[in-house]
Amino acid sequence: MNSDNHSHIEIENEIRDKAEHMISGNKKNMGDALGIEFKKFSRTEMIAEMPVNENTVQPFGILHGGASVALAETLASIGAWLNLTDDSKTAVGLEINANHIKAVRIGQKVKGIAKPIHRGAQTQVWETRIETESGKLVSISRCTLAIIQNKRA
Repeated sequence: MNSDNHSHIEIENEIRDKAEHMISGNKKNMGDALGIEFKKFSRTEMIAEMPVNENTVQPFGILHGGASVALAETLASIGAWLNLTDDSKTAVGLEINANHIKAVRIGQKVKGIAKPIHRGAQTQVWETRIETESGKLVSISRCTLAIIQNKRA
């Protein structure tokens, strides 16, 4: 997850410290490998962009459905976690489904926009729309997250 310069990221004031702490973390993760770049951190909307490149395409040169699902679950998981007020808890993916609507060729970029549908004490449900740079729907998914005790490794 590209965090070299996060001055251009929109962050909701009430969660600024929590989001900036996560952004400045130096642990590599799948988001880094996929080139996910966050644009907005909010308890009601998470936005990130992802390049369609050699790391995110399938063998035929179009966006891999798994990369879209990884972007969607990343946004949903972080959005759910930002909604938690108890630091001893975290949010983890329980189930995700996705419908892939439109192919995107290598060399382009997609944008994921995730919004909560349900924010409960035990579970949260988030919907993520992935769009082309011109706003056409690429994929839509729904992710259910479990709220669990944080077991720090």
